[in-house]
This record gives sequence, structure tokens and C-alpha cells, in this order.
Amino acid sequence: MSKTVKTLAVASAVAAAFTTASHAAGNEKCYGVSLAGENGCAAGPGTTCAGTSTVDYQGNAWTLVPAGTCETMELPEGRVGSLEPLERDLPA
Repeated sequence: MSKTVKTLAVASAVAAAFTTASHAAGNEKCYGVSLAGENGCAAGPGTTCAGTSTVDYQGNAWTLVPAGTCETMELPEGRVGSLEPLERDLPA
């Protein structure tokens, strides 16, 4: 196994552990609520990892929020959060 493959495997395991721990602590991924540069990792097209979103409320970018609050957050211009990626406010 190459060093690169081992590094990727370890990084994936750490990311999975972080996500599992965060969810266990009563948090959930909420799409379309983070400000530019404040998203969680693996947001979607237009981002590469945490903090790489370029648009406020980018629909495919997520952040962790307390469970049960995602879809009721008050956001500008009638936007709402989603437990699934959204097709709105994507980078040009």
C-alpha cells in the first residue's frame, strides 16, 4: 500500500470519526445555512473541504447545527435550511 493511499485512509477514518462524534452529540448536517467560508467538509461541487464555500447560504454547503433546528432557522430572503443538498445559491 503506497504512502498516499495510507494517508487518504487515515484522513477518511478521522473525518468519519469526527462526523460520527458530532452526530452523536446531538448535531446534524444542515445545508444552505452557512456563510461563505464557514461550511463543513465535503460540501459539494464548488468546494473542496471545510471553509471553502464561496457564497453565503450555498445550497450544497453544510454546517453542523443542533438536531431539530436545521429546517426552522431564520435566514434572509425566505431561505430555509435542508437536511439534503439544495440547488440554490451555487457558485457561478
